Amino acid sequence: MKLPDFTDQIADYLQQQEIPDAIEAAIILGSGLGGFADEIKNPQAIPYGNIPGMPVSSVKGHAGELIFGTVSGKNIMAFSGRFHHYEGFSFEQAATPVYIAKSLGANKLIVSNAAGGINTSFSVGDLMVIEGIIRNNLAISPRGNTKHRYLHHQWVDEVRQLAANLGLVTQQGTYIFSTGPNYETKSEIRAFRKMGADAVGMSTAPELFEAARLELKSVAISLISNMAAGVTGEKLDHDEVKAAADSRKEDFAKLVKELVAKL
Repeated sequence: MKLPDFTDQIADYLQQQEIPDAIEAAIILGSGLGGFADEIKNPQAIPYGNIPGMPVSSVKGHAGELIFGTVSGKNIMAFSGRFHHYEGFSFEQAATPVYIAKSLGANKLIVSNAAGGINTSFSVGDLMVIEGIIRNNLAISPRGNTKHRYLHHQWVDEVRQLAANLGLVTQQGTYIFSTGPNYETKSEIRAFRKMGADAVGMSTAPELFEAARLELKSVAISLISNMAAGVTGEKLDHDEVKAAADSRKEDFAKLVKELVAKL
């Protein structure tokens, strides 16, 4: 299946860096979740700025490195930092990690993000396995591509069972994509809840839709880092994202390792 032209330039450069030949999984680390990089054995970190054709993330909490190494005894690549549409990137650029993963032969994609909780039964620190996406009818996939099925929901039960085997309680729910960069208004959150959304964020949807088009097995996990506007009456603060991530970093690492090994 067709990949954007810039993918070849990136892949050619990476293959000159003596990266592993067979990559089991690609992992996209969301806001505040970059600490997972410490779990990677024999890491080989390449700054995004050194890779020709690669976007460079500018958001706090995104290190901006592509890391190769091993997790659970398997070769992986981890994107410590992603690319958001609100930073000025096209939706195609936002999905760059997916194209690289596909080009380098990864068998599966594990996507993470920090999201605002809309479902009032959720709590800050919950891990939600994404079973559905609301994209507000935005054309988040590049135009001109053939229609494709959205498949990632089929692995939700397996992900939750693997988590349960580790003693981890997870939620499952629907993620609604918001373009950002501002947090949503209270009125928008009320509308999103009526639409069936459980959590809201400004990433992930472009990545999952392109993974589906490219038939790359993918799962996505949201860390509920804060409750969305109007849910608790408290002011939203980006530092809350880091605090929530720190509180669940060990559990998150356990789950990702298990997904690399057994999903």
